[in-house]
Amino acid sequence: MTDDRRRANRARSVARRLAMQALYQWQLGGQPWQDVHQQFASDPDFAKADAGYFRQALMDVATGREALDRELAAFADIPGAQLDPVERALLWLGLWELIHRPDVPYRVVINEAVDLARRFGATEGHKFVNAVLDRASRVHRAPERGAA
Repeated sequence: MTDDRRRANRARSVARRLAMQALYQWQLGGQPWQDVHQQFASDPDFAKADAGYFRQALMDVATGREALDRELAAFADIPGAQLDPVERALLWLGLWELIHRPDVPYRVVINEAVDLARRFGATEGHKFVNAVLDRASRVHRAPERGAA
C-alpha cells in the first residue's frame, strides 16, 4: 500500500469517528445537521479527516434517517429508538456505507464500526454492531461477499 493510500485510509477513519460523534450529538441535541457540521469543522482533528466524506455521511444520514431506521429494523431485534445513541449512530453510518458507498469494502465498514463501538460504546455494544452490520452486508453486499 502506498503512503498516499495509507494517508487516505487514515483520513477516512478520522472522518468516520467524527461522523459518529457528530451523529451522536445530533441525536441528543436536535440541532440542524449543518450546525453540527460547522461545530465539528472547527475541531482540530478535522484537519486530519476526509472532510468531504464527513460532510456527505453526516448530511445523508441526517436527511435519510427514516430510511436508515427502516433498514435497521430489518436487521436488528431492538428498535432503533431503544438503542444506545453511540450504537445507533454507528449503525446508521455503517448502513449508509453498505448501501451508498460500494467503494468501501464491507469488511472495512464492519471493522471500523466495531472498533468505534469498542472505543465509545457500551461494554458489549460492539457485538451487536457487528451482528447487525454482518446481516445487512449479506443483503446489501451479497455479490461482494460471494453470494449467488
